[in-house]
Amino acid sequence: MHTLKQVFVVGLNDFNRARLEQLPGAKGCEFHGIIPPEDVYDTEVFDIADMLARAGDELEAFEGSIDAIIGYMDFPVSTMLPILCRRFNTRTTSLESLLKCEHKFWSRLVQRQVIPDAIPAFAAVDPFDDQALAHLSAAGLYFPFFLKPIKSSGSRLGFRIDSPEDFAHAIERLRAEIGLIATPFNTVLDHALLPPEIAAVEGHFCMAEEIIGGWQCTVEGYVFEGEVVSYGIVDSLRYPQVLSFFHYRYPSQLPEPIQAQMKDLTERVMTHIGYDNAAFNIEYFWDEVQGRVWLLEINTRISQSHCDLFEKVDGIGNQQVSLDLGLGRRPAMPSRQGAFPIAAKFFYRVFFVDARVTRVPSEAEIAALEAEFPGTVIALQVAPGQQLTSLPEQDAYSFALAYIWMGGQSADDLLVNYESLASRLQFGFEDVVG
Repeated sequence: MHTLKQVFVVGLNDFNRARLEQLPGAKGCEFHGIIPPEDVYDTEVFDIADMLARAGDELEAFEGSIDAIIGYMDFPVSTMLPILCRRFNTRTTSLESLLKCEHKFWSRLVQRQVIPDAIPAFAAVDPFDDQALAHLSAAGLYFPFFLKPIKSSGSRLGFRIDSPEDFAHAIERLRAEIGLIATPFNTVLDHALLPPEIAAVEGHFCMAEEIIGGWQCTVEGYVFEGEVVSYGIVDSLRYPQVLSFFHYRYPSQLPEPIQAQMKDLTERVMTHIGYDNAAFNIEYFWDEVQGRVWLLEINTRISQSHCDLFEKVDGIGNQQVSLDLGLGRRPAMPSRQGAFPIAAKFFYRVFFVDARVTRVPSEAEIAALEAEFPGTVIALQVAPGQQLTSLPEQDAYSFALAYIWMGGQSADDLLVNYESLASRLQFGFEDVVG
């Protein structure tokens, strides 16, 4: 009889437990949640020190083996994993290599050493410095530029700055709210060995970057014992004229030479960083007009949003990668063995400043739509009585009311089916602003 592998998952909820347990690589594994999902989902405040202490106590009290500690989420989960894995001697990348991806200023400095032509002009900004705008001008950054926290979470507190008025508005918001990100991120930084120039740029700082754009996509990959593997590229398409995402689409429709260039950049930068035995995804832009590929940011995890896309197209969700790496195995990801040649995750949004939700689609309405469009999954993100501004992890321009995963025969087929489905999703609002 084989001994079960004991796998601990930070923030494990019922939905993702079911996803993990159905993976082919999950045979012989027993999954345990550490840190309740409500502590890392749908919250504005993260007490990382407390979460690390509670997780450590729970793991210390476990009487069996601890074979893997994994996660599938962004901050704060991604930044806690190296700390827990180091303490309990399980596999993942080092905290310092992870921070070379997640600390945006450190990441740009490292990227500039190896792929300088693929990154924009950038500068660190202290939002509490009244001369911050003058310092940016002196550093050669002028309007327009993008401003975001040193450690961002989704699109939270990210702003396009086109004027002094935009900058003043963004600084006001950042001064009021950046502590919600900075305080827990500084807890993580305290666990790392940082160069002095990086230690000086702590969690309350922001990044200003030259505006880059084009066709956006994400390279999903991992590093296993020093080998960088990119196993899929997902397109990220936005609503016209705004920064809000409309849908993610897999596989990418980019020209093959551009995809190859992105994979080459990925291998060079992840090798240089020293990232190892962990999953990642890297967001890129292809500027067709300039003939340039830009690296936007590096995320130190699989994309949870892409799990269903890989399952629909390739036959297995990409959580297989996190599980295999955590157990010290080379990931086994198939290719094009799923039920659909193409798949997408759509974001059903409203572009209000604020409103109160009075109605959402019923369970019966959702079930009927999912049955009409085989392979479709609809996940509501709001409930009656909820104020839109209470939703976590929203961008600065819209609110996502539902996530909708669909498979199709072509990109056009996906769009036609989505528009038909979306037209029948009935939400209601009151006290609408904007």
